[in-house]
Amino acid sequence: MAKVIEGLYYSESHEYVRVEGKFGYIGITDYAQHELGNVVYVDMPEVDDEVEAGEEFGAVESVKAASDLNSPVSGTVVEVNEALEDSPELLNQDAFANWIIKVEMSNQSELLDLMDASEYKEFCEK
Repeated sequence: MAKVIEGLYYSESHEYVRVEGKFGYIGITDYAQHELGNVVYVDMPEVDDEVEAGEEFGAVESVKAASDLNSPVSGTVVEVNEALEDSPELLNQDAFANWIIKVEMSNQSELLDLMDASEYKEFCEK
């Protein structure tokens, strides 16, 4: 079973959000990195780009597949994880420690549409 961390918010497309104040750190879940296999490239937006909940903001490419990244929340990108540009395999080493983008959220009520850890665990077991 893939690792699931309490206190994060999860989307059906296997992204998570870690909330710190008005900011959301968005990345892919352990389940997602496991399904993808060895990650070789992460396509990220630019700082100041707007992201919309449920909309694509980038992609993760692995040896066997490419997968779109969908933002679980809406807001403005304030930071991208530049370490992933040179070392995309960090997502395989620890998907939760290596977020992809940091967003200033424009509508925190969108978090209510996401799953908590126990709901996400059930979702992954289906």
